[in-house]
Amino acid sequence: MESTIASVFKAYDIRGLAPEQLDAAFALKLGKALAAHFGPRRVLVGRDMRTTSFSLESALIEGLTSSGVEVVRIGLCSTPMFYVLTGMAQSSQAFDLGVMVTASHNPGKYNGFKIIRGDCLPVGQGSGMEELRDAFLAGKEIKADHQGTVSDDPEALERYIDKAISLAGLPEAMPQMKVAIDAGNGMAGAILPRLLAKLPWLEVLPLFFEPDGKFPNHEANPLKVETLNELIAKIKAENCVLGVAFDGDADRVGFVDELGEPIPGDLMTAFLAQEILKDKPGGKVLLDVRASWAAQEAVTEAGGVFELCRVGHALIKKQMSDTGAIFAGEVSMHMYFHDLWNVECSDLAMLLLLRRISSQGKPLSELMLPLKRYANSGEMNFEIQDKAAAINKLKEKYAPGASLVSEIDGVRIEHRDGKNPNADWWFSVRASNTEPLLRLIVEARNVAVLNDRVAELRGLIQTA
Repeated sequence: MESTIASVFKAYDIRGLAPEQLDAAFALKLGKALAAHFGPRRVLVGRDMRTTSFSLESALIEGLTSSGVEVVRIGLCSTPMFYVLTGMAQSSQAFDLGVMVTASHNPGKYNGFKIIRGDCLPVGQGSGMEELRDAFLAGKEIKADHQGTVSDDPEALERYIDKAISLAGLPEAMPQMKVAIDAGNGMAGAILPRLLAKLPWLEVLPLFFEPDGKFPNHEANPLKVETLNELIAKIKAENCVLGVAFDGDADRVGFVDELGEPIPGDLMTAFLAQEILKDKPGGKVLLDVRASWAAQEAVTEAGGVFELCRVGHALIKKQMSDTGAIFAGEVSMHMYFHDLWNVECSDLAMLLLLRRISSQGKPLSELMLPLKRYANSGEMNFEIQDKAAAINKLKEKYAPGASLVSEIDGVRIEHRDGKNPNADWWFSVRASNTEPLLRLIVEARNVAVLNDRVAELRGLIQTA
C-alpha cells in the first residue's frame, strides 16, 4: 500500500486517481506534512473545478491550520492565476508556499496538488518532492501551540487579469477581431469572462465555458487533435481569425489558425518568442528537447539565443531562473514568462498572439508559413516494459557519427549531412514522467526521409 501511495509523488507534482488514491485523509496528512517539512508561516491555496477538488482543498487546509499555519484561500482559479498571485506577493513575502488542487489536463477521475515556494519555484523532482514524499510517508507533523486561520481574497481575479493585460503591451487602438475560444469546461471558463470584458475590440465565440469537473463535452487537452473538432468547426463557420483551446487548469493553451489547422506547441513558442524578442533583444529562450529545428532557427533569426531544456514545468522554471531566460515553451503547449516569475500564463500567450496578428495585418496561417520548414512526425507514444533498454538500443545504433547527442532528457540525436542536406534528420525519445509511455518525435528535411526513419525507429522500439 505504501508503494502505491508513494507513486502519486511525481516529477512535477502530486497526481493520482481521486478518491481511490487521493482522498480527504490523504489531503489532511499532506497539509500536516507540508507544515512539518517546510515550516511555512502563510500558504496560498487554490483549486480547480473537479468534483473532488473542494473536499481535497478543505482537508488540505485543515491539515495546514491544525499545524498553526495561516491560509489565504482563493477558491476556484486557474493554475496561472494561482502562480501569478503568489509571485505578486513576493515583495511583501506574503506567502512561504502555495498549493493548487488540480490534475491539470488529466481526465476527471484524477486529481492532484501542484506545490510552489513563495518565490514561485516549484516543488518537484530534485527540488523537494522526494523529501516531502518521505515526510508524508513517515507521518511527519508538528504540534502547534495555536490554530491557524483561513481568510479569503475576493480581489484576486481582478489583480491577476490586470497584471496579464499590462504585460501584453497591447496598443490603445486594436482592430476588431473575432476568435473562437474553447475552455473545455475547465478553469479558463471562470477566468475569461472577466478578462474579455476588458477587451471590447475582441468578439469571442465561446465553447464550453461552464466549469464542470466531469468534462462532459471532451477531454480538456488541446494537445489531442480530436478535442479540437468543435473549435475547428466554429472557426470555419464563423470566419474567425483564430481559435484558442485551454486545458483543464488553463496552464496550457493551444492555437488553431483561421483555416482550422492546429499549430504545434514548439512552433507557437518560436512565434511568440519572436514577438517577445522585439521588447527584449538578445534574450535567451528555452526550447524543450522535442522542439523542431524550425523553432531553434526562428529564435536565432529574431536575434535571440536558444537553449534546450528538459520537459516539465518544475525543471524548466529552475533552468529559467538559473540562466535568466526571458521565455520558454514546450511541445505540450506550456508557455513560461520571465516577467511572471518564470511561470505559465496561457492568457498572456493569447494576448501576445493577438498583438502580433493585429500589428502585421496578415492571416495567422500566412504568418506561420516561414516556420513550416521541416517534415515532423508529431509525438508518438509506445507502451513497452523496459523503456530504458529501448532508449539505449536507439542510442547505440544512432549515436555513432551523429552531429549532436543530447541526453538531458532521454536522448536527442541529430544527423546532418554536409554533402546531402536533404538527408538531414533527428529524433527525440524519452520516457514520460506522467504516464507509462515512451515518447518519440522524428523530424527530417522531407516527408520521404521522415517516413523511412519513423518506420525504422518504430520497428526498433517495438522489438526492444
